[in-house]
Amino acid sequence: MYRLIEKNPRNAELIFPYIGGEEVNGSPTHTHDRYVINFGEMSEDEAREYPDLMKIVEEKVKPGRLAQNREIRARYWWRFGETTPSLFRAIAPLERVLVTARVSQRSSFTFLANNMVFSEQLVVFADERYSFFCILQSRIHEICVKFFSSTIQDGLRYTPSDCFATFPFPQNWETNPTLEAVGKEYYEYRAALMVRNNQGLTDTYNRFHDPEECDADILKLRSLHAAMDKAVLEAYGWTDIPTDCTFLLDYDDEDEEEETSNGRQRKKPWRYRWTEEVHDEVLARLLDLNQERSQAEILGGKAAQKKPKAKASKKKASKARKIKEDAPIIPGLNLE
Repeated sequence: MYRLIEKNPRNAELIFPYIGGEEVNGSPTHTHDRYVINFGEMSEDEAREYPDLMKIVEEKVKPGRLAQNREIRARYWWRFGETTPSLFRAIAPLERVLVTARVSQRSSFTFLANNMVFSEQLVVFADERYSFFCILQSRIHEICVKFFSSTIQDGLRYTPSDCFATFPFPQNWETNPTLEAVGKEYYEYRAALMVRNNQGLTDTYNRFHDPEECDADILKLRSLHAAMDKAVLEAYGWTDIPTDCTFLLDYDDEDEEEETSNGRQRKKPWRYRWTEEVHDEVLARLLDLNQERSQAEILGGKAAQKKPKAKASKKKASKARKIKEDAPIIPGLNLE
């Protein structure tokens, strides 16, 4: 990259930082260590105005693309195979975006600069508010994620259509100053803690959930997390729900005491969390709220159309049947 830019400074226009879930969860500062050539939606003629970059892509990418059966990839071989132009249009006015690794043991959210190329293994949200972070990082959203997500080995797979579109945000969260304040305090403290300890999100939250961890910094992080949960619950109007946590096993594995292949003792899956009773109550309220909003959306749509078309009626009838399920889906705002 440095040689390319030294040769022609114009090459820097199309060389971008590239970041994935490993850097987001492993680096204390979410530092990227890779770069990528990105022609975006340029035509081939436009891309050839950058001959140094085009030569690399033509040598390393084109042969593989032409060998594929997907005609569209062969036709536009200098572009990414899967492009997300709507994402980059949405994040263009923002200074940063919120991201989470698509697969991880625990859902952790962080902000990244918007001038990157994001790996498919990251889920990107076009929002830069601390209030938005506060809600998604809270245990309230975590409950929804664990309920709807699929699993890959010991990790959870965050699928926006399942984990985000099913999640009903509290009313007027966008203008809630408390959510913004507590989210900012938590985020900035966590960021400073990771740098101070030279530990990323994974290592930090491993300590967070370790019942033997008594470091003052981790105790404060737990306290700030409880304050964040309390603020989110109050935004829903659920002030009767306690926020006290305890250490409980995520699951009981009979083989948990066995040694791993490298001879180390496998740790039990402890988590610092709410009791099952509180967990189930919050989940039930989220599902009820989701259902209420889905029904209101359908009723609103019917009222707006005096004579709905047959195709639209069929679509709404299908959506109405969906409401009868345990967790109907409402439209989300996420962008992948």
